[in-house]
Amino acid sequence: MADPAVTGVEPRGGGMPPQRRFPPPAAVLPCGAATPDTCSCVLPVQTDGESEGSTVRVTLGEEIMLLSLDDESGTAGNRSVTGWGVAGGILLDLVVAGRLAVDDGRLEVVDRSPTGTPLLDGRLEMIAGWAGNRRRKTSDWLAKDRPRAVQAAVESLCERGLVSEEHRRVLGLFPVRRYPEADGSVERELRDRLTAVVVDGAEPDDRTCGLIALLHAAGLHRQAFPELPRKRVEPRMAELAEGQWAGDSVRRAIRDVQAAVTAVTAVTVITAAS
Repeated sequence: MADPAVTGVEPRGGGMPPQRRFPPPAAVLPCGAATPDTCSCVLPVQTDGESEGSTVRVTLGEEIMLLSLDDESGTAGNRSVTGWGVAGGILLDLVVAGRLAVDDGRLEVVDRSPTGTPLLDGRLEMIAGWAGNRRRKTSDWLAKDRPRAVQAAVESLCERGLVSEEHRRVLGLFPVRRYPEADGSVERELRDRLTAVVVDGAEPDDRTCGLIALLHAAGLHRQAFPELPRKRVEPRMAELAEGQWAGDSVRRAIRDVQAAVTAVTAVTVITAAS
């Protein structure tokens, strides 16, 4: 049986209903709440409905990775820019979970206790080792993590069974790994949610605001809406990226992480064009 800590899927049976994991009660949450039950700022975990009674934890970084992977070829479009979005998504999840604080372009670790999500906990440990007790530039961490964040997110998706790993050789010589879709239920729900908010004008929740802000900051409009022209979705995404729909704590987190992602993405675009 798969380890729930890795897959994020709570096993059925034993007479116990599936339990959603929360940070320990001692965690310091951005809104000042003592427990997640009373917290108004933590982004809710997304679930899929493929198995009744199961709960699948999907992080913002993984959602961006799902949007960027081609379902059939299993390759990521614009891997460099995707990396900024994935690294920013992981960072934002850690901020709203009360593990990191990002302010004035700098980040610091405020709580090292595990979140219960392996992808986030692995990055939290890495950031703690890198930053120590200092406040360090958010852009420096994003630049450091970008080359590795994509692979970490893909491996997490493989562990969940959402994509599969294939090994091939190009021209019979060069080994490559591809990650075609294995279970499309989570991505379908994700795209439906984005379409409802961006195209149809539905009111977003905090989590969707954060996701759209990151997609907009990283310039991943085409990955989110491959069949629509950018000019059709960009104005609405820009509006939502301002975070007016989100609560105060989440809005501040979105603003700070989005600013860092926008800055490093702009440098990448300028460098590539020169």
